[in-house]
Amino acid sequence: MQALKIADHISSWLKEYCENAKMKGFVVGISGGIDSAVTSTLCAQTGLQVICLNMPIHQNENQENRGVEHIEWLISKYPNVSRIDMELTPVFDNFIEELPKHEITESQEMALVNTRARMRMTALYYFAQLRGMLVAGTGNKVEDFGIGFFTKYGDGGVDLSPIADLYKTEVFEIGKALGVSQTILDAPPTDGLWNDDRTDEDQIGATYAELEWAMEYNGDVSQISERQKEVIAIYERLNRINQHKMQPIPVCLIPENLK
Repeated sequence: MQALKIADHISSWLKEYCENAKMKGFVVGISGGIDSAVTSTLCAQTGLQVICLNMPIHQNENQENRGVEHIEWLISKYPNVSRIDMELTPVFDNFIEELPKHEITESQEMALVNTRARMRMTALYYFAQLRGMLVAGTGNKVEDFGIGFFTKYGDGGVDLSPIADLYKTEVFEIGKALGVSQTILDAPPTDGLWNDDRTDEDQIGATYAELEWAMEYNGDVSQISERQKEVIAIYERLNRINQHKMQPIPVCLIPENLK
């Protein structure tokens, strides 16, 4: 894999798209993970303005520290990068206070997890509109097109997706080539939306490498191991139930004879 050449290609694509759209640069939400680290670095390489938003909501300290460390590294290397910190924990807590009081269920817990992502999307678009910039997405290929591992109108609400044609393992390779910190390269992937330290693998039941294999596999299922069959089942289930995220919003077309 020609990591640096791919990085240059993406940065050129980002710059061309932004300039054609008559926008000034990019806003990126920084999570402390590899996807946002690589995306923000690729945006920084365009030479256009880049705002890195740090938006903790009851954030795991290690995750926030990695994100802040990455932003500081970017600022030290690229004069076009700036930082904004927004502590969204009080906003989130106030939202919860206004909800009808009832026992917390698994369904409500998931709804609140997705609410965190949607609050961050709102903040990203506030600054994007204010500054005449684009929101750069941080989703990779498996998340965006394989299993739909993102929040609709949360981290899925973006203007453009620079790394969505890259598998997670490829994003790691590019991050290493770009000089992303070892703490981020070593950190287990996590969406950072829970009050604990659960990883993406904990939630999904498979690693990204396994999911990448499943996304590409089209052979005889009877010839693979039990674990591989389990991964295929995980992939196919998530791909099926999350189609509503990965397909265009359905539009009810009105027959001409009714107009």
